[in-house]
Amino acid sequence: MAALIALWALVLTAGCGGGDGGVGAAPGPAPSVRLGYFANVTHAAAIIGVNQGFIARQLGGTALETQIFDAGPAEVEALFGGSLDAAYVGPNPAINAFERSDGKAVRIIAGATSGGAQLVVRQGINTVQDLRGKTLASPELGNTQDVALRAWLTSHGLRNSVQGGGDVTITPTANADTLQLFKSGKLDGAWVPEPWASRLVLEAGAKVLVDERDLWPGGRFVTTQLIVRTEFLDRYPQTVEALLRGHVEAVQWATQHPTEAGAVVNNAINALTGKSLKPEVVDRAWRNLTVTDDPIAASLQRSAENAVTAGVATKRVDLHGIYDLSILNRILTQQGLPTVSADGLGKE
Repeated sequence: MAALIALWALVLTAGCGGGDGGVGAAPGPAPSVRLGYFANVTHAAAIIGVNQGFIARQLGGTALETQIFDAGPAEVEALFGGSLDAAYVGPNPAINAFERSDGKAVRIIAGATSGGAQLVVRQGINTVQDLRGKTLASPELGNTQDVALRAWLTSHGLRNSVQGGGDVTITPTANADTLQLFKSGKLDGAWVPEPWASRLVLEAGAKVLVDERDLWPGGRFVTTQLIVRTEFLDRYPQTVEALLRGHVEAVQWATQHPTEAGAVVNNAINALTGKSLKPEVVDRAWRNLTVTDDPIAASLQRSAENAVTAGVATKRVDLHGIYDLSILNRILTQQGLPTVSADGLGKE
């Protein structure tokens, strides 16, 4: 009940503004920004932005407060509860937040990563039909990889259920636990983001059955994006612009210094989790993804439709208004970089 009250308080507050820093916008920066992200390679833009000081430097006198999460649905609850202002998150949790709040609570303001997710399985599993009767893991019910796995199985005629059971059993499991359960023989595979796909392959002897890039036009789909509470965007547009400037700087640095970027991400994961990745894991994971500020908006509607197919959403979501890329595109234009598209789903 408390979470529901917090959600509707957020919705009502968000509904007071237009997402463009208009009436009611504060004249100056916010005192702080509370930012959520994962200790995953797919959140490299966030990790680099924080650890290289790009975001804090752009924020100036605004304090940067960070919180680490394991999966997107928990981040969304933190946004709804008012303990986060912005978050790096996958497409499906962002869609869920938008839908639950009738399009009022959040806006996607930039992309962060494309690719970096795979279905890896035991040796001897060679086709989708070999998965019948098997048990697979995903990071969390309703997260981006969970939706991708369920939709893919359903498209191949293999029944699965959010309640469990079916032709294939899916058990949402924390990524670190997935690795150990796979090693112990209690899981047959998992659809996971990097670096976990690479760890399962290189440390546990798994093989790739599906590279998710192969399921998307041109191999491009959004894995991670930066979202912000609409109320925060309305009230502190200057601070959101500073956050985005740090984000763009992190993306450009990661693109221009891939080897060093991988090392920075690995060192940060070590600091956050207490365990560094093997160099070969970092190398493999880095090759499987692209750090980008393009949210690849064209892939978002399909992600929403996949959620319906997967059974984690009951209806097709109208995503018009979910993007506000206007500040990002202004920054990109100022820096002589290509602008990005909202694909008709919001401001550019």
